[in-house]
Amino acid sequence: MPFVTRRLHCPTPKKAFLFLIHECGIKQSEAHRLIAKGRLSQDGIPMCNQARVIQGDFELIIFEAMTLGLDPLFVAPEFAVYDKPSGLLVHPQNRTTPYSLSDEIKYRFGSNANVAHRIDQETSGLVLASRNTKSGTTLKLLFENRKITKRYLALVHGHVENELFIDEPLLREESSDTMVRMIVHVDERGKSSQTIIRPLRFFPELNMTMVEASPLTGRTHQIRVHLFHVKHPIVGDPIYGQAFEDVVKFLDKVITPEERLEKSKSTRLLLHANSLEFHYNNVRFHIISQEDFSSTCFESMGLKNNSIIDIS
Repeated sequence: MPFVTRRLHCPTPKKAFLFLIHECGIKQSEAHRLIAKGRLSQDGIPMCNQARVIQGDFELIIFEAMTLGLDPLFVAPEFAVYDKPSGLLVHPQNRTTPYSLSDEIKYRFGSNANVAHRIDQETSGLVLASRNTKSGTTLKLLFENRKITKRYLALVHGHVENELFIDEPLLREESSDTMVRMIVHVDERGKSSQTIIRPLRFFPELNMTMVEASPLTGRTHQIRVHLFHVKHPIVGDPIYGQAFEDVVKFLDKVITPEERLEKSKSTRLLLHANSLEFHYNNVRFHIISQEDFSSTCFESMGLKNNSIIDIS
């Protein structure tokens, strides 16, 4: 469990942030952040005053990274790239999340290392991580200024015959139905969103097409919603294109792999972040995932012959 509660004792009066710096060996900025988030408490009452003088026993909730042995695909002096498996969260959702990619990043590179962008839990593939605060700021600006080219592979329903430029605004809003929680859909009130879709190969036996998706913007669920909007939903998508009751079962984590395979034709979302291309400190990087995505599709769809979806 990455979030743990440490019981600490301050024998003499001392400002809270100074005690955390000396006791926990963290930087001043981190001490201030922990206090501001209410992570430091005494007798169950959070101490949000960073200059408060403390003494006695108190508790600190802190993130202690763990590892399950997931190594980065590529390591540079200022950043690293991970080939994330499907099903792994990038960030912990809450304090009870047992494990996420952030664990591996911070375990290996320290508390100031962070993921530089997000991909969905069910999406597999490349995730860029900063190794320090400075590189985190630099990478964030590269993403904001669209200086990082991302390319995805996806297996979609139907025959995509020609390249598509999808230019449809996306609106993210809380659903009025609390069971669905949050929805993203094409809406003129939404944010400008563009995705380029290139067909790679059509499989008539399956009525499915392997495509390359290049998002020019970075909206939540962008590729998934854009492909659903043009009537080519991604195989295995448990939300877009599914019946309401099955969406709820997925969100409540009660749908079985067998049910999901029957409903969506795959036990996972068949979307994969396949490559990243960018310049950092005047050096060009082009990093490609090592996952055999065609085999992944074969296994997730329960097919007996993976040559059906060979895209080599």
